[in-house]
Amino acid sequence: MKRSLVVILLLLSIGLVRCANDESKAATIDASTSTVAPPLPEDVKHIAVATTDVAPAEARSNTFAATGEFVSPVRSELAPKSPGRVAKTYVEEGSRVSRGQPVLELESDYARLNLQAAEADAMRAKAVRDEAARDLERKKDLIAKDSIAQATFDRSQAGFEQGNAALAAAQARVALLRQQVADTTLRSPVDGIVAEKRTDVGARLGDGGVAFVVVQLSPLRLRFDVPERYLSRIGAGDKVSARVDPYPNETFEGRIKTVGGVIDPKTRTMFAEAEFPNRDGRLRPGLFARVEVAP
Repeated sequence: MKRSLVVILLLLSIGLVRCANDESKAATIDASTSTVAPPLPEDVKHIAVATTDVAPAEARSNTFAATGEFVSPVRSELAPKSPGRVAKTYVEEGSRVSRGQPVLELESDYARLNLQAAEADAMRAKAVRDEAARDLERKKDLIAKDSIAQATFDRSQAGFEQGNAALAAAQARVALLRQQVADTTLRSPVDGIVAEKRTDVGARLGDGGVAFVVVQLSPLRLRFDVPERYLSRIGAGDKVSARVDPYPNETFEGRIKTVGGVIDPKTRTMFAEAEFPNRDGRLRPGLFARVEVAP
């Protein structure tokens, strides 16, 4: 009986010792894992170091990037002031035009004939007026000497005034017909490019008939969206850089012209427009661009 009790006590002692050893090992492992990380392999150490040095883009710079589209500030639909048949066209779709350059001419034979007749009438009216002026001068000398009656002088003066009125009317008609002849030539109102050609020789253009659509090329505007968080930091005059696919190695410079005052509730952005001089005309309306703004 005593021997059995000794054996049981011995077994319990051994069990308690093993439990204590296991707890000690577990505590040691937990402590080591919580304070010391296993070393990284040599081929990935440089990646870990680079990652710890990376900061968000906004932390490194105040600039932000966006995409936008170039638009023309002026788009003109050219139509002659009076209806007529097309006699000549001077440009095609895609042609570069300058302000005042002729792009189309209507038939003007009848208008020119009417102008010639009006000019002849004006010459006759001027001759009549000049004769009335000379007669009035003679009558002035005679009335001063009491050589003619007052009624005779009054008729001479009335004839001169009528001659003046007739000459003014004839000259006004000449000016009107000259303008009608000039209006048969359609001219570009801006420096730009012909975006559309809607007529050709022999076609008849009615009232309001559009012959060409011309868009301005210089300057151009770039429209893009700006995140709302930049509302207080972006404004007119800020510098804008743009890159486009046709010229991948070049940067075009512009300035903010307009910043929209309404924020889109869906995208939380507002629009902005920057103006680019585009003096060489290489940028075109509809061209997409990658924009960088430094507010």
